[in-house]
Amino acid sequence: MGMSVGGGGDDGPMMEINTTPLIDVMLVLLIMIIMTIPIQTHAVKVDLPQNSNNTAPIVEATKNKVYIDAQGQVFWNSMPVDDVTLRQYLDQSLQMSPEPELHFQPDPQTPYDVVDRILAIIKRANVTKLGFVGNEQYRNDF
Repeated sequence: MGMSVGGGGDDGPMMEINTTPLIDVMLVLLIMIIMTIPIQTHAVKVDLPQNSNNTAPIVEATKNKVYIDAQGQVFWNSMPVDDVTLRQYLDQSLQMSPEPELHFQPDPQTPYDVVDRILAIIKRANVTKLGFVGNEQYRNDF
């Protein structure tokens, strides 16, 4: 409320604006804005070291590699395996969600019957994410 203190003999209207209600409204709006701002939560992600005694898993969650060398030896992620063990690893990888990729890389000197036998095992295991590694060297031949 505006109030004139003291003063002379002026009986005319006041020319000053009453700012008290304006300040009250502004303070209420400021408090409402502060109350509606969401609380900021700061999270710091820390990668803690893992126990080094654990060996790497045989079946990886993202991709696995089947390699066949020139003598016909089959390798699963750089470990030699036989046909039965290969099928067990394939079944184990199919249990994961999402299914990991299987990279198949036969040596160019590998006998075709060995490659065909391993591809048949992979097909019988119902692998859906299969990629052939090393074919890019032949892209300009055709």
